[in-house]
Amino acid sequence: MDNFCAKLHVAWPDFRLDVDLNLPVQGVTALFGPSGCGKTTILRCIAGLEKNVQGHVSLHDMIWQDENRWVPPHQREIGYVFQEASLFPHLTVIENLDYGLKRSKNQQGIDIDGLIDLLGIAAILKRKPHALSGGERQRVGIARALAVKPRLLLMDEPLAALDSQRKQEILPYLDKLHRELAIPVLYVTHSPDEVARLAHHIVVLDQGHVVASGGLVETLSRIDLPIQLGDDLGAVIEASVSEIDPQWHLSRCDFSGGGIWTRSQGLSLHQKIRIRVLARDVSIAIEKPVASSIQNSLQGSIANITEDVQAGYALVRILVGTDYLIARVTQRALHELGIQLGQAIWVQVKSVAIAQ
Repeated sequence: MDNFCAKLHVAWPDFRLDVDLNLPVQGVTALFGPSGCGKTTILRCIAGLEKNVQGHVSLHDMIWQDENRWVPPHQREIGYVFQEASLFPHLTVIENLDYGLKRSKNQQGIDIDGLIDLLGIAAILKRKPHALSGGERQRVGIARALAVKPRLLLMDEPLAALDSQRKQEILPYLDKLHRELAIPVLYVTHSPDEVARLAHHIVVLDQGHVVASGGLVETLSRIDLPIQLGDDLGAVIEASVSEIDPQWHLSRCDFSGGGIWTRSQGLSLHQKIRIRVLARDVSIAIEKPVASSIQNSLQGSIANITEDVQAGYALVRILVGTDYLIARVTQRALHELGIQLGQAIWVQVKSVAIAQ
């Protein structure tokens, strides 16, 4: 069995969870949705912290729950990172890590020095939790969860309790996890920025049900799904840095549909990155723009059109090369331009954000 499977059915007086997940065991899968949609409940069920649950949970050849068995939490090879690091306050950092190490079934296979290096905590090993910043505590919490050598890492909004500066401090370390460790990650968040930067697969939840599931790039570019992102609606594109203009502090990011210029932001030539293009920053023209302050003009064709949740607006999905962009435009503009499905058009991209 090469997938992670979780089929869960649970009902409380004020909430019902009914999901059937079949997820890849590589990379980061984001469980995304508004507060109260069931994200944390799913993690707790997978970890065995919710016992009165009907369903099936399995990873590889390990069955943690079915109609005939229920494996208790301490016997599931899982690492769990909570919103708060929940470190033992009376223990130093290294003593907290030792506690996690002792819980492992196979201590010989754990490279604790590698974990310390991976998460950049060598300088704080002798400190106690009260002497750490929020970002440092979370990095120690992640290291402790990994010290048990889990087959699956569960992360429940690990950045939610951090301010913007601390989030930026810890995000590079989260990037490293999926690149350097062969451990699948289920990552709960309601932040589109975190999804765009970290996830490879996304499961979108609403009121205890799955409304969308698939690869990140493909799923975020769809406009036929009830993913209510408001001003955060947009597409993610995987690109490569092909040119750097030091005079103007710009970098050209090439993808299947051409090139998009963005601020350099310390990028290096040939670096593989993700760029996030918000629908509000994309405009449509039926002829090639001649002179404009907008530097990014690309050819594309209209793939889909649907009404936006905002009255008087529409969402337009545009095929550019083999990738998709989304534009939020007024219904009036669509009418006056005579936009139709399949029509060749030009798109202008005002700005992009580097997601990774």
